[in-house]
Amino acid sequence: MTHLRQRMIEDMGIRNLADNTQSAYLQQILSYAEHFHCSPEKLGPEAVRTYQLYLTNTRRLSPSSISVATGALRFLYKITLKRDWAVNEIPIPKRPFKLPVILSREEVMHFLGSIDSLKHRTILMTAYAAGLRVSEAIHLKVTDIDSQRMTLRVDQGKGRKDRYVMLSPRLLEVLRAYWKALRPALWLFPGDLIGQPITRNAVELACQKAHRASGIAKPITPHSLRHAFATHLLESGTDIRTIQLLLGHRSLATTSRYLKVATTTVCATASPFDCLPQVTGPAVTSVSPAYF
Repeated sequence: MTHLRQRMIEDMGIRNLADNTQSAYLQQILSYAEHFHCSPEKLGPEAVRTYQLYLTNTRRLSPSSISVATGALRFLYKITLKRDWAVNEIPIPKRPFKLPVILSREEVMHFLGSIDSLKHRTILMTAYAAGLRVSEAIHLKVTDIDSQRMTLRVDQGKGRKDRYVMLSPRLLEVLRAYWKALRPALWLFPGDLIGQPITRNAVELACQKAHRASGIAKPITPHSLRHAFATHLLESGTDIRTIQLLLGHRSLATTSRYLKVATTTVCATASPFDCLPQVTGPAVTSVSPAYF
């Protein structure tokens, strides 16, 4: 391990960056160094610009992917190498704003009914019922279920934050039936490796299989269930601040995007066209054909 890599790992550890973020940043800097066949210490702002153009024009990566690489480069040059030019000379690409595709309640029910595995069906039911990220659902422990307070504890969710979410009576029944069938000890959803939880990839593969079996045309990922949870709560009258707390969003602006897809907000508003008197076109006079 090079001295620069070791120091960057230490700097990320000091700032308590998430494990996934640390892995992603290290991989991005490795790709950057291999592209130039040179240590990043010897490269400057012009090399960074050239690399960003390469990612944009040659590899044609999405703005989200380029933003990850940019974040890694900014951290390396600003924090680890302490280069003054790092912030001004490394621009972050603007991401396009896209609304999530929302499943209806009927589609959620049909999708969940298409999952043949008890464990996979239960974990995806839990993701919908509590609005969990897939990373949060797979790391649930048996002891995180509090049937007295009717809560689920999310231990170190995104941003290394703990939070409590709702445990619905119906989900509690599902989890009790699941526990009686499989008897998990530590992890609520254990994986194939002893002592390890189910992997994110296993859940995503199960989701893809159920999506094909359901025949639903809309795209479906485990995160789609979290989107559906938030939107269905909003449509049922739950205030946006409560939804923010349940989802664990840092900013209310992130939660507010669901206002744009909730049918009670979008579709319940009367169009001004409906307030106009009945519109009729000019009278059409029938003309007899001249030659037939």
